[in-house]
Amino acid sequence: MVVYVVILGNSHFMKQVLRNIYYFFPVQLFILHFRKFQVLLIFWYVLGSTINSGFMKSFGADALFFSPEYLGDVNALSAAIVGIALGVFFMSWNITTFILHSKRCRFLATTTKPFLKYCINNALLPLLFLVFYFYKLARFDSQKELMSTGETALLISGITGGIILIVAISFAYFFGAERRIQRTIAPIMDSAQHFNANFYSAHNEPEMPGLKISGYLANGFSIKKPRNVSHYNQTFLDTVFKRHHLSGILGIALSFIFLIVVGFFMDSPFFEAPAAASILIFFASMMAVIGALSYFLQSWSLPVFILFMLFIDVLYKNEIIDNRNKAYGLNYSNTKERPGYNKTALQSLCTPEKIAADKNNMLQVLTNWKNKQAEEKPVMIFINVSGGGLRSGTFVMNTLQKLDSAVGGRLMPHTMMITGASGGMLAATYYRELYLRKQKDSLINLYSTAYSDDIAEDLLNPLFSSMVSRDIFSPAQKFTVGNFKYVKDRGYAFEQKLNRNSGNILDKQLKDYSHAERSAAAPLMIFNSTINRDGRRMMISTQPISFMMKPLISANDTEASPDAVDFAAMFARQEPLNIRLLTAMRMNASFPYVLPNVWLPTKPVIDVMDAGLRDNYGQDNTLRFIENFRDWLKANTSNIIILQIRDRSQDNWQEPFETGAVTDFLIKPGTMLQHNWYKLQNYAGTDQFSYLQHGFDSALQRILFMYVPETDEKGAALNFHLTAREKKGIRESFNSAYNQASLQKIKMLLK
Repeated sequence: MVVYVVILGNSHFMKQVLRNIYYFFPVQLFILHFRKFQVLLIFWYVLGSTINSGFMKSFGADALFFSPEYLGDVNALSAAIVGIALGVFFMSWNITTFILHSKRCRFLATTTKPFLKYCINNALLPLLFLVFYFYKLARFDSQKELMSTGETALLISGITGGIILIVAISFAYFFGAERRIQRTIAPIMDSAQHFNANFYSAHNEPEMPGLKISGYLANGFSIKKPRNVSHYNQTFLDTVFKRHHLSGILGIALSFIFLIVVGFFMDSPFFEAPAAASILIFFASMMAVIGALSYFLQSWSLPVFILFMLFIDVLYKNEIIDNRNKAYGLNYSNTKERPGYNKTALQSLCTPEKIAADKNNMLQVLTNWKNKQAEEKPVMIFINVSGGGLRSGTFVMNTLQKLDSAVGGRLMPHTMMITGASGGMLAATYYRELYLRKQKDSLINLYSTAYSDDIAEDLLNPLFSSMVSRDIFSPAQKFTVGNFKYVKDRGYAFEQKLNRNSGNILDKQLKDYSHAERSAAAPLMIFNSTINRDGRRMMISTQPISFMMKPLISANDTEASPDAVDFAAMFARQEPLNIRLLTAMRMNASFPYVLPNVWLPTKPVIDVMDAGLRDNYGQDNTLRFIENFRDWLKANTSNIIILQIRDRSQDNWQEPFETGAVTDFLIKPGTMLQHNWYKLQNYAGTDQFSYLQHGFDSALQRILFMYVPETDEKGAALNFHLTAREKKGIRESFNSAYNQASLQKIKMLLK
């Protein structure tokens, strides 16, 4: 009997303990966030997924948080800035949820420093996030950034210090606000007659919807039971809370001011905050906006938001606001002379007469190229480089340097044309500029590893910083190219950072290369982009190339629609060769979402994006060029080499498309195309090459250099940021057996 009583007593005790834990204020707040205003949890989900290398992993978003860069370095200072931003995010979370949930925590109004107590009890989610963040950061930086334990600890210390600093400043501000509130309310409390008449209820107030609390963490982290507040008038409780709400709103306003100030001064590297910091402060601001809408509009928040978006849409359609990115240097002001974009207009750009004239011009370029060769029938090289962000850019630069060095500097003189997509073209354009400069300055060492390091430098940080600070909060700043003004946005930030990374030698206009390309002092370059309206190629070149707009078989067919557009011919009245070289490179490398599409002044308006959507390897241009000058090439060259430098293996067994969930069956057709797009291009490109090679026999060869990581897990991501391990692996990839065999083929042909 005694044993039974003991067991029963223990059971009752355990139930009471579990009950107290469940109704503990921190636990109840944690549960409340999932029950109410779940939209605020989206920010935590996005951050958590990013930290877990899920959300936007292919764009390198996780690296922004694990190795934050400031003034070109990753150190304790850059980490501290991210820590400060993380502290702002935490405080925004506390302020917003305090405003939304304070009516459910009425007992706090009768305590000293109610907001401080709320923050202490609301710390569970931020603490869980911090533990997860530091764990993932330590693994990432040691394994991928190759940092020592001390360097990793320094970053964690910097982030922690930043959080502590902003939390300390925030609480100092709120303590000051608390004292002001107490000074205001003290006279009310001291006047018993006034308080009883206005705020005291002789009878218990009706129970308001709220949390059932068994205890809460007080100052010093002691556990206290909440006071009964049923005898307080609701008006008094609201008065206390609303004064704290006002202080919180003023604090959040500082986040908006910070983003606006940073946006206006981002041209200075000093104000180019780590992208992770800008993202966190943006999230903090958006959380506050959503909280304000929910608090003031209640159930009307969604309808009001929809009406606001419809209003913005009207302004956008009527060009009252215009956030579209433009081709810097192009004339958008002559609205009456904008070219039409239709079948008739495109056909007029590639009539048989214009094709013949442009081919004669190119024949002169070919003759100039041949006159610079030592042999009667030299080897002609076409360099095709693939897209793939900085992964491709670093591999292309490293390959061009080592290949050119191995053949005694004969690679570029033998090269007639360079074309391709995205990151590969960034490196190829940089290398061509260095080659041009070396012709005037023999001290330039084309094979210096410094140039490979330059092209591998981060481009992602200014993109995300500008996306938040400029595109959203400060979209009114402008800059000038020639006689025209353009809005500074993340496209501008990308160009400026690319220019700085490459030693400020690419800040030129296309017209600056016209003579060098015509005289064959430098290889011809064609910068492609893809027209979103119909998938046609937009080709940017200093030389007229109407013969590239249609397949050779359709050249004399005036009814055949072209599948490509000569940029300079279409925009002849918009000063096309005045566009910046950096802009042409960016149009060629416009990652979806990361970089803005570039809109062009046609009727109707068109916009363009990454060249890789249509041809990720640059081979289409090369094959069409060879097809057009087949007879001349047979008569004047001994061999034609298509040198393809690509960031992926040609083997189609890598990265198979797999389905693992029932939802995959709903989205499989679309995701299959996206996942296998480069493989589909591979198949088509190999077919096209085999058809053309038949007419040249062995004189036309395609030699590949491929970046193939040691293992799939060690492969570099397709983005504009590379980790230290990825940079090392990309450079070492040139030494693979396949690439060394390709090198020997090139050396044999150019000996």
